[in-house]
Amino acid sequence: MARGGYALADAVAPLLIRIPLGLIFMAHGSQKLFGLFGGSDLTATFRSFEEKLGIPPIFTLLAIVAEFGGGFGVLSGFLTRLSATGIASVMMVAIYKLHWVNGFFIATSGKGQGIEFALALLGMALYLVVAGGGRWCVDRLIFRS
Repeated sequence: MARGGYALADAVAPLLIRIPLGLIFMAHGSQKLFGLFGGSDLTATFRSFEEKLGIPPIFTLLAIVAEFGGGFGVLSGFLTRLSATGIASVMMVAIYKLHWVNGFFIATSGKGQGIEFALALLGMALYLVVAGGGRWCVDRLIFRS
């Protein structure tokens, strides 16, 4: 074991990022894909993204795959870096298209959500892009690295 518990931190840190990030994105993806948790169904999601945000259907589909599939990938540690890259891309678009105009903070006097939460999720995803899934992930079993 390395000094100061660094070996334990290196083993546990990615898992502690993967679990909440994966759950958050699987939940948001299931809202768009299946209409769960008060979300729209797939057809309404496509219509909303195109009409309100000007996002073409192919990019809406990629966002849904990145959210639900990426959430599953991050949670399980399967293709972690690819999954986290998809999530990071979705967060960059969300910051640009939705949250930037509302400032930094989550709740800014009823205007809407600022970039604060999306920026935190982006940081979590980028950590996993760089660090990978860690010791306890499917990637480690498949790729033996």
